[in-house]
Amino acid sequence: MTSESLRNIWTITKRELVGYFNSPVAYVFIVIFLLMNGFFTFMLGNYFQRGEANLNSFFMWHPWLYLFLVPAAGMRLWSEERRVGTLELLLTMPISAWQAIIGKFLACWLFLALALALTFPVVLTTMYLGDPDLGSIVAGYVGSLLLAGAYLAVTVMTSAMTRNQVISFILSVVICFFLILAGWEPVTELMVRWAPDWLVTTVASFSVMPHFAQFQRGVLDFRDILFFGSVIGFCLFCTSVVLRGLRGA
Repeated sequence: MTSESLRNIWTITKRELVGYFNSPVAYVFIVIFLLMNGFFTFMLGNYFQRGEANLNSFFMWHPWLYLFLVPAAGMRLWSEERRVGTLELLLTMPISAWQAIIGKFLACWLFLALALALTFPVVLTTMYLGDPDLGSIVAGYVGSLLLAGAYLAVTVMTSAMTRNQVISFILSVVICFFLILAGWEPVTELMVRWAPDWLVTTVASFSVMPHFAQFQRGVLDFRDILFFGSVIGFCLFCTSVVLRGLRGA
């Protein structure tokens, strides 16, 4: 990748990131994210009752928390461009579709990373109450960020498919929900009754839960990183296909 390509990507990323914080929506999103994280961790996760110096009750809710919050953060990325008619202008600028896609994706991912980083008081609380394994905490945060990236890539793809943000939101929630349930034991047990083993195995392989669980255990396995990277890469590739179709239409 040339320096000019990197400069173009950074220009798009900076523009989109600044655009988030020029609106009160970004601050509302962060506040909601932190409040919900706290509620799920300390109330539903029984953080204090567990008597354990770890963040299991914190990370275990992230696949479900991100299911709605990540699509809400990313649904406007391309839908808004199509709605207001600036997509054609963007695609005629001296940048490639890939540079625009990566720039927009990185901007929203950095925004989500910032929201995740602001949960550091939970880490400080755990360190104050006990002696946690910092390696497991770091691995959990890496896994959480990759999970958010996978959900976001799905949302970027659905956002490019429609100019309606609500439709983009619903589509991305449905797809991400499938990525959660695909490997869920009750679902696989139900499929075993009527589907061949190879189909059950194939569907289960799309699940994000086993891979995210490895990060929760403190394991940084290249295969899990590759899985999330593959989901992100595939969805961004599909986004480029959609945009090329719009450019040629």
